Amino acid sequence: MKVLVCVKQTFDTEAKIELKDGKISDAGINLIINPYDEVAVEGAIQLKEKGIAKEVVVLSAGADKAMDAIRTALAMGADRGILVKQDTAADEYQRAVALAAAIKDENPDLILAGHVAADDGSSQVPTRIAEILGLPHVNVITNIEIADGKAVCTSEADGGTQVTEVSIPAVISSQVSWNEPRYPSMKGIMQAKKKPVATIDAVAADAKSTIVEFSLPPAKTAGVKIEEDPDVAAAKLGDWMKNTVKVEVK
Repeated sequence: MKVLVCVKQTFDTEAKIELKDGKISDAGINLIINPYDEVAVEGAIQLKEKGIAKEVVVLSAGADKAMDAIRTALAMGADRGILVKQDTAADEYQRAVALAAAIKDENPDLILAGHVAADDGSSQVPTRIAEILGLPHVNVITNIEIADGKAVCTSEADGGTQVTEVSIPAVISSQVSWNEPRYPSMKGIMQAKKKPVATIDAVAADAKSTIVEFSLPPAKTAGVKIEEDPDVAAAKLGDWMKNTVKVEVK
């Protein structure tokens, strides 16, 4: 069975985000694999270690520097990678179209991904890929069992869990609680340098949305603190509510 994992390169989750001219500045920012996608990579490698998967392919869309994310996944234990060259400003629809085209060419038995990216939080791409390819999709899984051409997935649900069975091929997106990603070993890092990574151009598609500008929320103003005896404090609070914040009394 061939397992393909979609990964996105994102800012380090501990990085301090700064804005410049309405855009996010990436100066000096450390880039990593999206933590949710890293869980999917680990899940794929575990399937290979169990003898269920024979090959793990890592797929990423982005600029040349996204190669670092692919190499990290290869160091973890994936077999080969594919970089889809695409403008980092591409929206979720454009990314899904580009990734879906590459997935179709690979014809994998199982497509894994994190259910959301830590940088934009849109949680759209895996679902869009499934829709484009006409495949079933199970979201936020915390466990998966593969047998007899089917995937049995355990997912988070309000107040409990949900168990879903789908035929494969299918798109499965994971929650971080699925597993604990391994750290690449020195041997794995050295081997990753020799593993093949193909580079292809993204399939063209018109954007469905455009980000006009990023801005930070306004700074919170200091609160009002009244330190008086109860009777005086009550009077001052009433005056502040009525004359300063203009609370309407009915």
